[in-house]
Amino acid sequence: MTSKLEYDPNYILQVRDLKKYFPIKNGMLSRTTGYVKAVDGVTFNLKRGTTMGLVGESGCGKTTTGRTILRLSGGKTGGDVLFNGKEIYDLSKKELHDYRTKMQIIFQDPFSSLSPRLPVGDIIGEAVREHKLVSKAEYEDYIDDIMDKCGLQPFHKERYPHEFSGGQRQRICIARALALNPEFVVCDEPVSALDVSIQAQIINLLQDLQEQMELTYLFISHDLSVVEHISDTVGVMYLGNLVEYGETEDIFRNPLHPYTKALFSAIPIPDPTVKMKRIVLEGTIPSPADPPKGCKFHTRCKECMEICKSQAPEQREIEPGHYVVCHLFDDVKGLTHEKSSDEK
Repeated sequence: MTSKLEYDPNYILQVRDLKKYFPIKNGMLSRTTGYVKAVDGVTFNLKRGTTMGLVGESGCGKTTTGRTILRLSGGKTGGDVLFNGKEIYDLSKKELHDYRTKMQIIFQDPFSSLSPRLPVGDIIGEAVREHKLVSKAEYEDYIDDIMDKCGLQPFHKERYPHEFSGGQRQRICIARALALNPEFVVCDEPVSALDVSIQAQIINLLQDLQEQMELTYLFISHDLSVVEHISDTVGVMYLGNLVEYGETEDIFRNPLHPYTKALFSAIPIPDPTVKMKRIVLEGTIPSPADPPKGCKFHTRCKECMEICKSQAPEQREIEPGHYVVCHLFDDVKGLTHEKSSDEK
């Protein structure tokens, strides 16, 4: 079925109302008794050559969003995913095989994502041979060039993953992804398993490669300082939904959603004289298999109103390019009628 989403050539990726539910099966007959709503209506656009940061607590659906966009999690439950104007889930098996060269992923754990039985040269070049990107005569030079761009030496081709440090293994993962000359790369927490000093090297490498190869990144992370440094736009996820989205400068200068404010209040400030005003979220994250009615965040929100408990808020553009999903902004004056009446 052809997507109803209108293609905009300014965007390499257009995602509208994306949903991914996983069935819960119980009993001897494995009957479906419910669904885990891992991604529950995510909408955003990603411009070519830019980086979008996707942040949120563990279990909010960040990784599932990236994998669903790449068709690595089976089928989608609903919504549209347009890549260069084509609906990813309408592609045939052969078309998808060809599109794999244009969309790649860098996984969180570099060790578990690399085959321990293959030398590095074969790991990086396996997909190159599969897609016949270069001739046999050019193959070795091509692999050497990719490894050089990622800070690896030619003699590393004969070594195995266990012989490298964590930072070097992540460089191998990056080289494997970029060997296919992709246009779009999902970076799934690529530096979370590394030391801080190594994190800086990998982030700088990703930025250099983005400039050289005109790459577009979806950068998934829970480290807000890293996201602020590398991203052009930021999306904040909570329990499968995108609660706030906008330019990085706007999001960090003026966070609007109570959940975003709570996340940002936890960013450490390297100044002992500054007293942090930490916003502590009470309670636990509701289960994505049984999310609360209305606004999913209302069970932990200190600014919760009656409407939040029964009606899901809609996405609103508060300032150019800055979107938020919260009932606090139902009234353009900044206060809802319910809150105003309570204060009176």
